[in-house]
Amino acid sequence: MNFDDERLLTRNGLAVRQLAVLLLNHDEDTRLPRLRDFAEHMGVGNGTVQAALQLLEESGAIETVARGHLGTFLVHADRAILWRISGLGTLLAAMPLPYSHRYEGLATGLRAAFERAGTPFAITFMRGAHARVSSLLEGKVDLVVLSRFAADRLMEHHPLELVADLGPATYVGAHGVLARRGTDLSSRGLRVAIDPSSEDLQILTKRAFAGREDVKWVEASYMQLRDLFERGEVDASVWNLDEAQDRLGPDVDILPLGAEITRELAMRNSSAAIIGRAEGAQTLSAAREALDLSLVTTIQSEVLHGTRIPVY
Repeated sequence: MNFDDERLLTRNGLAVRQLAVLLLNHDEDTRLPRLRDFAEHMGVGNGTVQAALQLLEESGAIETVARGHLGTFLVHADRAILWRISGLGTLLAAMPLPYSHRYEGLATGLRAAFERAGTPFAITFMRGAHARVSSLLEGKVDLVVLSRFAADRLMEHHPLELVADLGPATYVGAHGVLARRGTDLSSRGLRVAIDPSSEDLQILTKRAFAGREDVKWVEASYMQLRDLFERGEVDASVWNLDEAQDRLGPDVDILPLGAEITRELAMRNSSAAIIGRAEGAQTLSAAREALDLSLVTTIQSEVLHGTRIPVY
């Protein structure tokens, strides 16, 4: 049984959509709320909820069974059908440009996890967390991937919510100080490249050179770094080593960040976070339920180790 748009605009059809969204958040073999609880949440009558449940059963979206005084249980749910009926549409996620195997693995893992959950999903790539978050706040995308460190700072100032934290080393492996060979990092007037589009790198770079009022900041993107080092226009920078190791010339040394960068900061900076608009509570909740985080990280690891070809 298929629902057409006209049928979903009826009173019962709208209730079916509401109920489909709610059931996306229920696991199979779990007891469903009582009819009156659904009715109160949806702002409809018990009969409307009963009719909506019946329509969802007839569509093949769900299968329930009554177990006497124990209540009614959801024994099967087809998330693809539920998502289609819910009207939530395709989730569009904004990610960093896939210039590292780690990002390629993350994109591949996210696509696979959403596809397995029957959730329509697409990715757009944008450079800079601020650009991605601006698109999110403007309603152009539904989800944004960025570091947990950046996510925490942005959620303090904008109506955003955390959908998932994928854990350490899922966003970047590590950061390090890049230094032009022969450079004395303690010398005065050190020219340090800093990326204005990346809040993470700005903060890490400023912390790495904290207390150095003599530093000359040179605004630059990662795409310019190799040329700037080769032309002798910068002396140092802090960068994501996933990118740096394959893109820098032989005359650049990679050094550890040092004790001035705390372990807690490094851990949050390396973790991939997914955020969404707080006003889209239904979509965020459904997205959380759809994501199998272990599948995402497993696939990312396979891409990093060369055992899986990235597809995103």
